[in-house]
Amino acid sequence: MSTPNEQLEELFSLVTSSEKYANISPDLIREIGAKELAKRRNQKEAVKETRNKLHQVGSAYQEKPIPYTAWLDELQDLPHDLQDDTVNAALKRQMGMHASTAERLSILPHIFNDALETIAPLHSILDLACGLNPLCLPWMPAAADVEYAACDIYADMTDYLNHYFEHFKINGNAFVRDLTQSVPQMSVQVALLLKTIPCLDQVDKNAAKRLLTELQAQYILVSFPAHSLGGKSKGMLQNYENRFNLLTEGESWKITKMEFTGELAFLIEK
Repeated sequence: MSTPNEQLEELFSLVTSSEKYANISPDLIREIGAKELAKRRNQKEAVKETRNKLHQVGSAYQEKPIPYTAWLDELQDLPHDLQDDTVNAALKRQMGMHASTAERLSILPHIFNDALETIAPLHSILDLACGLNPLCLPWMPAAADVEYAACDIYADMTDYLNHYFEHFKINGNAFVRDLTQSVPQMSVQVALLLKTIPCLDQVDKNAAKRLLTELQAQYILVSFPAHSLGGKSKGMLQNYENRFNLLTEGESWKITKMEFTGELAFLIEK
């Protein structure tokens, strides 16, 4: 009879044998895997449910594998100016490969300016569960010397983002982090928590509250999707607003609500 630890490591090996999950934070895979092993009748079921959960919180947003190797080659040929038209077109094309940023492309010219204009210019940003959002930097009201930290559950994604930061001489750093287990402790002007809380809630209902209270950010921009990946929207905005109100209940924070096409946002001033 194998020990719980051995069962977990076997589950981890089986889950990560699929390329779809191989680059996901080991901490997150083990956390979900341990919960599923405790709930399911056997390891086969636990592996299946772990993969399902990882799909819901990550893979569902990447319909096709993102071609990071090809992107790195493309990056080398791009000018080093973030405001260059060729660069902007390339970044928009790349953002279209991830559902979260693809949905934001139509409102890109104004969403960040409208949401953050009162605190601009941005000198330091922490982008949580970032996806490809750091590629939006040319459309943000950021200072030329902005410090940009970004984290996500995907190692291949954060690796690409570090090459992006390097190529454009951005003072940036991307790293792998399971936000349900630890909160980055750097002090920043603004933290971005965009369309992330519904994903956190699927793994740990307490994670979002921990994040909001423990983040060392003067401001936090929180947003929720106005519709599901499948396009359904019935009751979603009201449910998410209720969820946000519950998370911020009892706090003395100043909160500004904003609505954009496809996205409901709140700016918290701590």
